[in-house]
Amino acid sequence: MAFSSIGIVGTGAMGRGIAQLFAQSGIAVVMHDTNQAALTAATTSLSKTFETLVTKGKIESGVALQVLQRITTCAELSGLSQCDLIVEAIVENLSVKQKLFQQLEEIVKPNTVLVSNTSSLSITAIAAVCQRPEQVAGLHFFNPVPLMKVVEVIRGVRTNSDSIERLVQLVKSTGHAAVTCNDYPGFIVNHAGRAYGTEALRLLGEGVAHFNSASDEQAYSTIDSVLREQVQFDKNGLAIASTKSTTAAPKSDYQGFRLGPFELLDLTALDVSHPVMESIFKQFYEEPRFRPSPITAQRLAGGLLGRKTQQGFYRYVDGQPVKATEAQTNFWSSALLENAVPAPLVWVGPGLARAAVCELIKALGAQVENSARPSLTSLIILLPEGKDCTTEAVECQVAPERSIALDSLFAFGFNACKHRVIMTNPATDLGVVASAVALFGLDGAKVSVLQDSPGFIAPRVIAMIVSIASEIAQQQIASPQDIDKAVKLGLGYPIGPLSMGDQIGPQRVLGILEDMYQVTKDPRYRPGLWLRRRAMLGMSLLSI
Repeated sequence: MAFSSIGIVGTGAMGRGIAQLFAQSGIAVVMHDTNQAALTAATTSLSKTFETLVTKGKIESGVALQVLQRITTCAELSGLSQCDLIVEAIVENLSVKQKLFQQLEEIVKPNTVLVSNTSSLSITAIAAVCQRPEQVAGLHFFNPVPLMKVVEVIRGVRTNSDSIERLVQLVKSTGHAAVTCNDYPGFIVNHAGRAYGTEALRLLGEGVAHFNSASDEQAYSTIDSVLREQVQFDKNGLAIASTKSTTAAPKSDYQGFRLGPFELLDLTALDVSHPVMESIFKQFYEEPRFRPSPITAQRLAGGLLGRKTQQGFYRYVDGQPVKATEAQTNFWSSALLENAVPAPLVWVGPGLARAAVCELIKALGAQVENSARPSLTSLIILLPEGKDCTTEAVECQVAPERSIALDSLFAFGFNACKHRVIMTNPATDLGVVASAVALFGLDGAKVSVLQDSPGFIAPRVIAMIVSIASEIAQQQIASPQDIDKAVKLGLGYPIGPLSMGDQIGPQRVLGILEDMYQVTKDPRYRPGLWLRRRAMLGMSLLSI
């Protein structure tokens, strides 16, 4: 066993969870807090946790008793003197942590390893005040500790290899996955997780989901539902191909994002998530990829934190969100749509998925116009992935007032998807929009209508997820395999971000980013070298 006795400083939710994990793995644990009431509360909480586990049949009562007997407490720091490893799980304040580590070095054995469970502070900075910085590392758990099966093992600038190897062995002995990374802002998970929420906020700030005067709540719901329902991978982690049409019904074992970005922000609470956004942006010297949004800053100032305040992006009643019944309520309820007739004649522009889109349109009962140019009466369907509808219409030299863009990155086949997304341009006629919605909803799929946007919703967010993960690999913060493992387990993504890029195709992801950059000239969308080189060479994003 890598460590025979582990001390834990801090008795909050994280400290208790870490104690439970190690004690269940057969290791003696000593919990420390200067507040005796906090120690009592921690032991009471752990006892209740094991009572619940016994009641549910998760553990035998005799085993539960043995585990609890492995956990002792002490109100004096000296009570940790014989521990082989000390895990700090206290307030996220650098000076407080540094002072604690200096005190610990005075009382522990010379070979004791000291680790911090920090999620945002530099391990190197904590170790800088220590006499033995080579024995200081990070051990970042996720809440709830026993259930979140990944732990980041963080190497400070001066941390030695022996300490890292022992910590990796320790994590593996608990049944959790150990991922190692260098000491960088956000480590792996909080670093890689920037794309999902910040890009959704960017979409919201641009009014992409506010079609036909939709309310803010309808806009949140549109973005959330698109990312939950459109982004789908099968049980083997394979993307549902968008370039192959199929009449098979959607399967229940397909996986997507469990929560939309605004649902997730409400769950984590803005007083937690917004400071992390700002911290990582500042620590990376204002790298545009991590730019926070004034939307969350404003809502944080207004106390709209999320579930815990009963009001965030959504309102909550009895813990449940109150949402718009349909993402495009104002448009769907209009007389224009109620009287709409599905477009009978459709011209489809160029794109990777053109053949499959033509097959879908035929299956929906419309006629595909196969001429080089659209006639004066046809509905024009464009297939950009990273460009907006305006740019695509101009480049294809077609009438913008009859042009609609269809999101073709994920499955859209007849009876083979839950959600289709179309996008207008500022000149698109509302009657054309109505006929397109009527057509694409004939097989029962939900149809969301967006304002003009480079990259729609799903392609834009997915491309940024892959982009940031590729940069983590390029900077050698962690191995490609550990990046994928950490993000999949730590954030609950259907598959890791680099595997996601491989499934969609590195060349395709590169094209989306290049097109978004071309349209916006925003450096946040510039493709990095890891992605560009592997796309050009036809290699996997997981290759080193």
